[in-house]
Amino acid sequence: MATLVCFHAHPDDEVISTGGTIARASADGHRVVLVVATNGDHGEVPDDLEPGETIVDRRRRETEASAEALGINRVVWLGYSDSGMTGWEQNADPTSFHLADPAEAGERLAAVLHEEQADVLTIYDWHGNYGHPDHIAVHRVGLVAERLVPSVRVLQATMNRDAFVRMVERARASGEFSEMPGGDVDDFDPAGPADDGNPMGMAEHELTLAVDVTAHLGAKRAAMRCHRSQIEDTSFFLEMPDDTFSEAFGIEWFIEHGVMPPHRTGWIFE
Repeated sequence: MATLVCFHAHPDDEVISTGGTIARASADGHRVVLVVATNGDHGEVPDDLEPGETIVDRRRRETEASAEALGINRVVWLGYSDSGMTGWEQNADPTSFHLADPAEAGERLAAVLHEEQADVLTIYDWHGNYGHPDHIAVHRVGLVAERLVPSVRVLQATMNRDAFVRMVERARASGEFSEMPGGDVDDFDPAGPADDGNPMGMAEHELTLAVDVTAHLGAKRAAMRCHRSQIEDTSFFLEMPDDTFSEAFGIEWFIEHGVMPPHRTGWIFE
């Protein structure tokens, strides 16, 4: 059996881009470790916080529940502050992850890789999928850890921008749903500028690995529901019909270091 380490920026990030891969690896008997860079300090604050409970407390508990749903064996918190979206005043917080010294943070991640004798590490693509400062930092810090632990195979978790565009176009044509995260489906442009001005994800011709996780979408959806403070039961993601959810999340996309496109359909441990 092998060990997979998934490095993510915030609580709940583990589900969207790698939840199915995590669940599949766990179901196959592999060890899975989740490393979370920040506490998610600047997420949506729910109305039902208990007296003395903070958003950090809540999101940590939600992540532990998500980890159980996905079959994660260990959760490691690096404890950096959430940097917020591009342009927020929190970007200037000296304890924020995007201002962390990549060498220091990379050594901390590498220590986990050594301790776990990791075989595969997932990070994000060069612009963090949609430009969030902390996601970009995950990529930057992950590259440092890769240099320190050259035995580990590194996969950049991303999204297939072209497949996303095709899905949105079909949704518009069919009238299957009218809303997308952030607004009306007719106004949503997945190829338009995201948080850093670049389009979301990567073009299909730049990808190297497609992982089929359709058999594990039940676990992925259950893990999404664990993050109730950020993903409400009435959210776009959880209200999707099963076939639409499968189209959106049934394939998880990666760029493997040292492997050239075009992409193949396969598995992370092949």
